[in-house]
Amino acid sequence: MLRLRQVKIEVTNDSLESLTKKVAKILNIKESNIKNLQIHKKSIDARNKNNILFVYEVDINIPNEEKILNKSKNINLIKTPNEEYIYPKMGKEKLTSKIIIVGSGPAGLFAGLMLAKKGYKPLIIERGSNIEKRVKEVETFWETGKLNKESNVQFGEGGAGTFSDGKLNTLIKDKRNLGRKVLEIFVEHGAPKEILYNANPHIGTDILRKVVINIREDIKKSGGEFLYNTKLTNLTIKDSKLESIEINNQEEIICHHLILAIGHSARDTFTMLKTKNIQMLAKPFAMGIRIMHDENLINTSIYGKYAKLLPPANYKLTYTTKSNRGVYTFCMCPGGYVVNASSEENHLAINGMSNHARNSGTSNSAIIVTVTPKDFGSDPLSGLIFQRTLENKAYDIGKGNIPAELYQDFKNNSPSSNLNNASYMFKGKYTLSNINDILPKFISDSLKEAIPYFGTKIKGFDNDNAVIAAIESRTSSPVRIVRDDLMESNIKGIYPIGEGAGYAGGITTSAIDGIKVAEQFIKKYTNN
Repeated sequence: MLRLRQVKIEVTNDSLESLTKKVAKILNIKESNIKNLQIHKKSIDARNKNNILFVYEVDINIPNEEKILNKSKNINLIKTPNEEYIYPKMGKEKLTSKIIIVGSGPAGLFAGLMLAKKGYKPLIIERGSNIEKRVKEVETFWETGKLNKESNVQFGEGGAGTFSDGKLNTLIKDKRNLGRKVLEIFVEHGAPKEILYNANPHIGTDILRKVVINIREDIKKSGGEFLYNTKLTNLTIKDSKLESIEINNQEEIICHHLILAIGHSARDTFTMLKTKNIQMLAKPFAMGIRIMHDENLINTSIYGKYAKLLPPANYKLTYTTKSNRGVYTFCMCPGGYVVNASSEENHLAINGMSNHARNSGTSNSAIIVTVTPKDFGSDPLSGLIFQRTLENKAYDIGKGNIPAELYQDFKNNSPSSNLNNASYMFKGKYTLSNINDILPKFISDSLKEAIPYFGTKIKGFDNDNAVIAAIESRTSSPVRIVRDDLMESNIKGIYPIGEGAGYAGGITTSAIDGIKVAEQFIKKYTNN
């Protein structure tokens, strides 16, 4: 099989027939010689708004492949690489206790799935509820403001990404094609097949929930177990080795093999880990706001006359301020919602969320500003304290609701009197507020410097009627739990993974980290 890259098709003429004809023309062969054509990657080239193109990579079966490859001078024609995932060879050392996984976000679920498929029968404990119950609890919170501190947008089966846009792209170097394996697992468990080739794959919160349920059931079918509403509350450590864990402040379980897949919002768990002398470091992260625009404005600005022919537009914008502070958009949600993503009483955080169809009519994105230990202190938990301080201000200023205002009033340092003629979609109630009163001045100033620049890239981005909301504070973990090359912490038997531990930045990278830790166990231990 051969792979042909950089096959460009006009948006107005996009079809499998057109793609096949173009491939045949590029290779100077008959269409009938193409016995099979599979799309490996599909992206949009929107640099020229007068001629937006789909760009394909395709795998094809044709006669005399080696001969054609050797004769061709086309640098975009290569032999299709083998991207099949192969489990590592199983080790021989015996486990001294059951493998326990803390957290059922992507990192925990994928670690659990890979181990269960090889017969290790892991136990996954989750402080929140299962998906079915968790969705109801979150919807109740958005409607009434009644927060379940243990099961919410941050905590529960599926992790924080369950209430998001469901993006599955990753920017990490991935020579082993683990990202491809993650996408294949998603498809096996109910995700649409196009995520295997779309350049910016996403499935939306609605499909993601179904996929998580199917992965859970697959783990159980393979011998794994789940305990919900079960929080890790203590560790027993002897001679720098894990002996047991405590759950829900009452039950002790013998445990020498703990995969710590906690999310970045598990602040009480981080505090407990610090008391157990588990090595942690403060790390840079980013904080800021969400901005909302009419979806048609964004689509038209990016795609021009092709807007109605293309899926909802995505964007990623970056800027460096005069003071050398980084500002960038993050977790852009086409046709989505800004949601109340709080997990603590008297503290308010927001996030973005979209369904698979991305059809709410309003697009939103975080605009965040980099913060470092120089801003908040070098203690491992000082970043958490910084987050909590601003989230408490957001809660107070918003009177428990999402603080919101028009961009023109944010610039003028005054609260909005209304959001008339503006496009916005919230999950949870909002209160008109002065967001300048929430943010540190260096964040506000950085945003006011960056947003007009973003307006030069996307026409209308800095429109006075754009709606902003605060505070976007849970972009990534402010903590890194130190681990060695075998993914083990300074306490033997504890393996910190995923976004909460500071080693991932989204659903796919977290899932990849879960696969990697499962491989460490498989290479070392037998399942007998």
